[in-house]
Amino acid sequence: MNYESTFICSPELPAEKVEELTGKVSKIIETAKGSVKTVQQLGKKRLAYPINKFREGSYVYMELNGSGEMVSAIENFFKLNDGVIRFLTVKVEKKKVVAKPAPKAAEATAAPEEVKKDEPTTEQPALA
Repeated sequence: MNYESTFICSPELPAEKVEELTGKVSKIIETAKGSVKTVQQLGKKRLAYPINKFREGSYVYMELNGSGEMVSAIENFFKLNDGVIRFLTVKVEKKKVVAKPAPKAAEATAAPEEVKKDEPTTEQPALA
């Protein structure tokens, strides 16, 4: 399965510690027979609301391949680590292909449908 995981580290942690945490998460994923596709360290950003009295945090985004057991292992690591103030892991679904609607020009040239005899019509009979 494909997953995306984002976690926010305390702004008090230096960049080396954030990289160390990311390395530990990658090691946990590999021991759980998963793989890491992408790792992006997005740097310090302002939070939408205070979390544990912090107004900003260091964001890390990861794309993962693995099982649900791998996800529970990394989430347990996030819960037990004081440097991580928030995390979110979501399952990525394959994109569905949506058919494009027909062009309007083709609809205008189409012949009008014939009225069936069983259906009532909206036309009024002519008065004599």
